[in-house]
Order: sequence, then C-alpha cells, then structure tokens
Amino acid sequence: MPPLHHFRRYERFVGAPDSAALNTKEPPLGTLPEWNLTDLYPSGESPAFTSDLARAESECKAFAESCRGKLATLAEADNGQGLLEAVKRYEALDDLMGRIMSFASLAYYADTSDPARAKFFGDTQEKINAASTELLFFQLELNRLDDATVEKLAQGALAHYRPWLEDIRKDKPYELSDEIERLFHEKSVTGRSAWNRLFDETIASLRFKIGGEELSVEHALNLMQDSKEEVRKEAAEAIGVTLKANARIFAHVTNVLAKDKEISDRWRGFQDIADARHLSNRVEREVVDALVAAVHEAYPRLSHRYYKLKAKWFGKDALNYWDRNAPLPNVATRTFPWADARETVLDAYAAFSPRMASIAKRFFDENWIDAPTRPGKTPGAFAHPTVPSAHPYVLLNYLGKPRDVMTLAHELGHGVHQVLAAPNGALMAPTPLTLAETASVFGEMLTFRALLAKTTSVAERRAMLSAKVEDMINTVVRQIAFYTFERKVHTERRQGELTVEKIDELWMSVQAESLGPSIRLGPGYESFWAYIPHFIHSPFYVYAYAFGDCLVNSLYGVYQNAQDGFAERYLAMLSAGGTKHHSELLAPFGLDARDPAFWQIGLKMIEGLIAELETLEG
Repeated sequence: MPPLHHFRRYERFVGAPDSAALNTKEPPLGTLPEWNLTDLYPSGESPAFTSDLARAESECKAFAESCRGKLATLAEADNGQGLLEAVKRYEALDDLMGRIMSFASLAYYADTSDPARAKFFGDTQEKINAASTELLFFQLELNRLDDATVEKLAQGALAHYRPWLEDIRKDKPYELSDEIERLFHEKSVTGRSAWNRLFDETIASLRFKIGGEELSVEHALNLMQDSKEEVRKEAAEAIGVTLKANARIFAHVTNVLAKDKEISDRWRGFQDIADARHLSNRVEREVVDALVAAVHEAYPRLSHRYYKLKAKWFGKDALNYWDRNAPLPNVATRTFPWADARETVLDAYAAFSPRMASIAKRFFDENWIDAPTRPGKTPGAFAHPTVPSAHPYVLLNYLGKPRDVMTLAHELGHGVHQVLAAPNGALMAPTPLTLAETASVFGEMLTFRALLAKTTSVAERRAMLSAKVEDMINTVVRQIAFYTFERKVHTERRQGELTVEKIDELWMSVQAESLGPSIRLGPGYESFWAYIPHFIHSPFYVYAYAFGDCLVNSLYGVYQNAQDGFAERYLAMLSAGGTKHHSELLAPFGLDARDPAFWQIGLKMIEGLIAELETLEG
C-alpha cells in the first residue's frame, strides 16, 4: 500500500491530569514549558511555510511527470543509478510534506477548539493529500518490477534502501490498481481523516459537571484518582452521564470507521480484521495471537489477583469501578514540581546511559515539550517524530502526579528513540508500532526503578509497587482487553450497524472478563468506550502497548543479569529505526517474540511484583 504523507504520533492514554490544577492548595509546579514550533516554521502565514507548501505541490507533479511509467527503464539504465536518484527525490518529498503536516498537526492539537487552527489544519491536510496523490504510482510501480530486478537493485545501486524495498515488497499482495489507490487516497480527507477530526473536536468540547464546575475530559477522568471516594464517584457518574448523552455520535463515528475499514480490507484482500495492522507493524499474526492468548490466560494471575488484594486494602469485598485507579488509603500522594520531574527522569536515564540522558535533556533545553493543560488542548500525551530533517516534539498534560512523571519518562523514551532513528532517513526511520513502544516503556521502567530504590518505608514501597502494577495492568491487561473489544466490534459490524446498546454490551463483557470479580462495573461505565482515541485514530494499535511492556520486562531481565555492554546494544537497537525486523533486533539479547514462551517472561515479572505486594504489611 502506498505511504501516507501524514504524521504518526505515539499516544499514551492510560491516564491523564487530575484535580491538581483545580486545587489552589496544591504546591506550585513551577514554569511549565511550551513547545517552540519555529524549528519547523515561524507560523502558518510565514513565507517559509507558504513557499514549502507551494514547492511540495509543484515538485510532486514534476516528480510524477518525470518518473511515472519509467521505473523499469530507470532500473535497467546505468546500473540503476537513475532509479536511485528517483528514490532520493521521493524521500526528500516525503520529508518535506512530513514537515508541513507536522507543523499543521502540532499547532492544531495544541488547541483543537480554535476554529482558525482547525481550518488551517484541514486546509493544509487537503493540499498535502492532493499533492501526495501524485506520488502514489511510485511504490505501486516499484512493486511491479520482477523479483530478480529488485534483488539486483538491493545488492547494487539501492543497497542503502534495501530494508525499505523489502518492507514495501510485503505490501505488494494487497495493493490495487493506480486508479483505485488514487481514489482511496483522495477520499481519505472526506473519509477517515474527517471522522478522526470530528471525534477529536467532540471530545475536546465535552464538559462534565463535577463539584459545581464544568470540567474537560482530562480533569474529569483523573478525578477518578482523587483520594476522596465521594469525588471519584461523582466524577465517574458525571463521565457516564455526559458520554451517554453523546453516545449516538460516538457510535456513529465507530460504525462509519469500522465499515470504512471493512471496505478497504475487502478490496485489498486481507483475511483477518487486524491483518492490515499486523502488516504495518511488520509483525506476524501468530505472534500477536500468542501474546493475546498468553494475556487472556493470565487474567486471573494478574488483574483478578491484584484487584482482590486492593479491595482488601480498602476493606471491601469488591471495588467500584471508580476505585480501580484510586490511590491507596492513608498514603500521601507526592506532587512533583516540573523541575523535580525533569531531574528524576534525567537522573534515571543517565544512570543507564549518559548518551540517552543527553538526548533527553535537549527536549527540556530546546523547548521540544508542551506540558501545561489548556482548554481545547488534545487529551493525554504523545511523542511526535516529525521528520528526520527536524526533531521530535512531546505533548503532555502535566499536573505533577507520580503518573505524570511516568508519562514524561514514557514520552521521552519515544523521543530518544526517534532522535536515534532519524539518521536512517524519512523512508527508514519510522519504527513499527510494536517496537516503537519499547523505548517508551523501558524509559518508564528505568524511572520507576530509580524512584523505588529511594523508598524508605514499607508504606512508601507498597504505594510505589502498587502504582507500577496498576500501570502494567493498564498497559498489558487493559490494552489486550481493548484489542479484544475492537475485534468484537469490527466482527459484529460486518453483520450490520451496531446500536449504542450493542457496543455497550460488548464493552461490558470484555471489561468484566479482564478486570475480574473484584471490580464492580456499575451503571454509567457502559459508555466509557467512547472516549478512547485509539479506537478511532489507529484501529488495533493497542496491542502494541502490551507487546512493548512484555518485551521491556524481558529486556530488563536481561539487563539485570548482564549489564555490561547492554546499554550499547540497546541504543543500537533503537538506532536501527525501521531497518530491521523485530527478530533481528531482539537476537543480540537472546530473545525471540515468535517463541510462545517469550510472553511468559514479561507476565511473570508482573506476577512477581504482585507477589511482593502480598508480602508487605497492610
């Protein structure tokens, strides 16, 4: 399938800011950084931006006029040097359009409620989509070259681009004619992209009535982490009411996008509803199936076991769903000013690798982070790689809680990975989503271990361990449950449109199975599927989190047992970007994700933390 000249953002939506911003008694966080997008463009009206946009449009047309229908000739002439120059031009255009769309996207996500930003983003997306349509022929025509010719090129003139050639060759069985690919591409602006934008703007505009105030989804969700049960309950009920009131629009978006995907999959010949995601992730279906089966089988040993323990700590037989992420009773929650969060993460990174810390430090020093919460700002957090000719950016909604520090460590892990992979160039820097989560989760683990080492009491250690276990459950169990829910939704959608009630039913069945009997799923929770952005932005993305967490647990076990030389091998893995298959990247560590036993390594680490919690005094 032809490349999409749009940005990829690596999202995290397992938590978000809480009530700190609403409570003036909370310690101040210090000055929170806002990103400086002038490294991309001074503004959307600047001569640099308008010139680049015009150049992208004209050069895409010129490229098509000079190369369309001629790749076979270029491949044969002068030992493929002509085709090499064409690939370099194509890569430069990919970088140029990526820079343009990165700027428009980041400006928009900083305030999705601003009509001017929304229009700028929409107009830019339409123009880039139209320009990139001229490039659709290139991958399609390359893939029509015979295998012998491609192999000769991969050993000769295009040796540098061999990983990219091998990757796009995997798309060949699912590619359509030039005319149909062009139609799919042109209609994406009025199709999937438009529905994504509607979802984002709707979520950002919702307000939840809690404590006499109207709050955004960010603050409402995280009042469910408040220390007072009555606050958590009120927040949960308000979320349920508001999502329910808007459920028809979310159900409609879900139905349209699921049908849109089914049409695309059917035309391309994908057999399984998640095969397109597996292909883009460069991971085999059986590997994902083994992961999912292993996590399903582990539900009783992980989430069921932990929530039973947590209910005991709260003196209850079962926890209400609004208590699932509640702080432990009688444990003070520390607030981290921004300076402390920065020091915590950078120190943890430096203890592992001074080079990794040095790269992460640039994000703070050079204003590559946008941390404050603002009305209209997109929820959650993400790291955006932009393009190799620029640098990544990180978006947070920072309010100083321990989970916010973990999120900072997570997104900086992405950022370091993206910086290290950038020298591979626009075509080979992007990392499949399964491995893209490795650096982020590893960064979290380093930070967690550093904080845990500083604990001085049983209560503090229990609080730290429980927070980590909850994050792991959110990352592994919850995300696999999300994946299972998506599979049910997309499977049912093939039989006809789904009602709100049917989606609610599928959601509740999956949640009950994954969370277990110690979590009581009361009225209102049935609508909580509606706010999850991954279901809309990236169908079946979510298993990448579980893949990354289990992989990191295995990697960390290798690190604990043999630290000498590990950091160098780890950074080399990140530097590979998208140039190697996961099996090649893991081989230096003695790991193989294709081995069904591999997943048990990561799951047993979570079990071990729960077992330690059970030994600590209550």
